[in-house]
Amino acid sequence: MSGSLLAGERLSRNDLLDVRIGDDETFTGSYVISRDGMLKLPFLAPLQAQGRSTGDVEAAIERALVADGFYEVLPRISVRVEDFASVKVSVTGAVFEARPVQIGGVPGDSVDARRQAALGSSTEGRNLTLALQAAGGVRPDADLSAVEVRRGGRVYKLDLRGVLEGRDDGDVMLLTGDEVTVPSRQCFQDDLMKPSPVSPPGVSLFLSNLTQPAAGNAGAAVGRDVREIPYGTRYLQAVIDTNCVGGSRSTSAGRSAVLFSRNPLTKVSVVVERDIENLLRRADRDDYDPYLLPGDAVVCYDSTVTNIAEIGRVLGILGAGLALR
Repeated sequence: MSGSLLAGERLSRNDLLDVRIGDDETFTGSYVISRDGMLKLPFLAPLQAQGRSTGDVEAAIERALVADGFYEVLPRISVRVEDFASVKVSVTGAVFEARPVQIGGVPGDSVDARRQAALGSSTEGRNLTLALQAAGGVRPDADLSAVEVRRGGRVYKLDLRGVLEGRDDGDVMLLTGDEVTVPSRQCFQDDLMKPSPVSPPGVSLFLSNLTQPAAGNAGAAVGRDVREIPYGTRYLQAVIDTNCVGGSRSTSAGRSAVLFSRNPLTKVSVVVERDIENLLRRADRDDYDPYLLPGDAVVCYDSTVTNIAEIGRVLGILGAGLALR
């Protein structure tokens, strides 16, 4: 079914509503949508609220009040959201971390009191794009033209390709219990390898760049062994970022780098070793300079000259030890 049927602001369980029915103090008040998705006003049968708009709920209240004979002439009825609850949805398919995610919650120290108290305020925190990012972001094989949202036994298809250009085409508000599936095109797509509202927020790259083995990073003058880099970074950019490039040509010409990765589609591990001088000369070849993915690791190896120097250092230590005897 078309995703346009999901458009607009929809209520979910645990949302806090402000209900006002004229000057009637019996029905007017604050209500929380129950776990079964119902709005429960006193003396009325429970009303369906999950998945409906506030206008739909207003109309349902009107019908209930007339049907039960509470009013012959209806007063003005208002239903507004006081606070949007977080929602829990499942995300599967071509994402990096397929799992149930919870989105839309606001930490207590981040609550804007004035906005919280304003009736009718909206929220972007329950949008589909936020759920995809919470699930690690879409993989480069994702088919964004046919993202599926299953709700209430129905499947809706949405086209999210517009979000790559900064448009909100197809983005909808999710409800607790929704099931999101991102199909795969079974091929790598370069146009998905860039920062966007549905891509991974970044890549945590695991690094090793030591001239010689060390017991810990502190003694080796290495501050961190994990670095955050933008999504869409290529192999050569990471090698430069980890200080594997530069220095004296005579001691750096033989340096090499190794990339340990895992194909997100086949789950097969891949080891890509590159001579750094060749990598610099072939940076225009995309097949020689692959993109980095979440969880990748990069190791730099020193040149033959440095290794010889290390051998000399070890021999010097041994010689000094023999002299002391």
